[in-house]
Amino acid sequence: MAQRHSGRGGPRRSGPRTSGTPQPRDPAAERGDAARLRQELRGMHGSGYGRYKSLTGAWRFDEFTLQVQRVQPDPYAPASRVQVTVDPEVADLPPDLHSSTVRSRALAGYLVRALHRELSGSRLRVDAGGQQVLDRSSCQIRPDGAVQVRMGIDLPARGRSIDGHGAAHTLCEELPEVVDAALRWAVADQRAAREFVDSLEDTDALRAALPERGLVAFVADGAILPRRSGIDERPLREAVPFSSPESMRVRIKLPNRGEITGMGVPEGITLIVGGGFHGKSTLLRALEHGVYDHVPGDGRELVVARTDAVKVRAEDGRRVHRVDVSPFVSHLPTGADTRDFSTDNASGSTSQAASITEAVEAGAGVLLVDEDTAATNLMIRDARMQALVAKDAEPLTPFVDLIRPLHTTHGVSTVLVMGGSGDYMDVADHVLMMDAYRARDVTAQARELAEARPTGRHTEAEGYPPMRHRVVDPACIGTDRPKIRARGTDALSLGESTIELRGVEQIVDSSQVTGIGLALVGMARRGLLDGRRTLREALEVLGADIAERGVHAVDEKFVGDFAVPRPLEVAAALNRLRVLRIGDTRT
Repeated sequence: MAQRHSGRGGPRRSGPRTSGTPQPRDPAAERGDAARLRQELRGMHGSGYGRYKSLTGAWRFDEFTLQVQRVQPDPYAPASRVQVTVDPEVADLPPDLHSSTVRSRALAGYLVRALHRELSGSRLRVDAGGQQVLDRSSCQIRPDGAVQVRMGIDLPARGRSIDGHGAAHTLCEELPEVVDAALRWAVADQRAAREFVDSLEDTDALRAALPERGLVAFVADGAILPRRSGIDERPLREAVPFSSPESMRVRIKLPNRGEITGMGVPEGITLIVGGGFHGKSTLLRALEHGVYDHVPGDGRELVVARTDAVKVRAEDGRRVHRVDVSPFVSHLPTGADTRDFSTDNASGSTSQAASITEAVEAGAGVLLVDEDTAATNLMIRDARMQALVAKDAEPLTPFVDLIRPLHTTHGVSTVLVMGGSGDYMDVADHVLMMDAYRARDVTAQARELAEARPTGRHTEAEGYPPMRHRVVDPACIGTDRPKIRARGTDALSLGESTIELRGVEQIVDSSQVTGIGLALVGMARRGLLDGRRTLREALEVLGADIAERGVHAVDEKFVGDFAVPRPLEVAAALNRLRVLRIGDTRT
């Protein structure tokens, strides 16, 4: 076999390498201008794919800087990552459009969607999201008005060789064209941009107005609640617009729209009833997603819920670790202490009891429950079953007997869809009937029925005990650069662990899942989870940091796409981590 030689024609020598795979470069280092980049790309045409790594660094174009942050090692690896920073004087964004946190996030949401449309058919791609407008790492407006956009690109190849001409076309021709078309105010649809920003500001103001009015949610008159399908979040064509019952109609003045009307859902216990397929669950799903802002035209722009609203459900098989489920589960035949309960395979009732406790522990002030996804034996035990099975033989205390103490003792309101049990009429403050997607206040009628037709059941709970707060052992979360990968919205790979998230129904975007993973690692790395703070205290610190710094509070070095999660979803993921360890509990 012939002796292999180096690229200079001589035999291989020991010592520092001067050819072959380039040494890592500083992603922020200045490399040259657009002409130099074009020359580099054309010059490496036909070379081994690994030579693309030599592009790492910053390249100056006339109107923006392109920063090559990470290069894929081969054509079949995850996409390379680049960041574009458009100069403030080039973007020329009106200062009033990014004068506050919410307006800046809204403007970024508008621009990234415009960029996504321009990139149709390109090798470049950007994380723009769907109907919900989230705070995304993919587009940020800096305080000075510069626009920063992160994108992925599959650097072109011919087999395992570099297609330098294709790469030069994408980065040096296509990229400047789409930046010019999507990220400059001079060419933007300025009316649409302002409407987008103003709409989100109104939604945010509406949500902020709920607590002072004693409301947990609001549904505007004219809102379109049904979606096209289970996989298409766009509004259903020819849907029945929502109209508030007169007895529940409130008026709220917003910064841009002025006064609007709609149904206010009061604090306390609200029961949503009605026949099957009449819109009960559709209304509840709209409230679940009401913790997020929506794009104009979604139909739910003015459907909001308090930021501490959490959907809970049963989840057969989930792990539960050191959770106080004693309000719902007691005197088990095994003798297990349900004040400090653990299992690797929870039943439907036990998992729902744990989810309620965990949500309240994490700071939930509103619970959203749908009988379709709840454990029947945790929701109700009627008079006949009480007579047949004595309480001392039944470990479960039904939610119907705890829903009122949960509100009076801990201030937690509940919105509950219930079509199969009238027993909840005895504890409801308000009863709303959905009839062919039309809402009616039937509270008075429900109370009359409850008085005229008593169920005969007796209450099985005297109150709701104080919450027990857990202290997480931070060692259960790896901080040494664990691999974080979202599997859609259903699961999160975190190092060697997989966290199942199907039961966390308010996750709407896979980028949120990545954000959850980053937040968990960051909480351990930064000492928010330090073995002394309770989980609730750590989440409050995280929430305050997110409110102040946005995406930078989640992670400052990750170059991939992620969206800022709510601390409540971070807690939900942590509770489903199968290697979670709790070091202590406190009341």
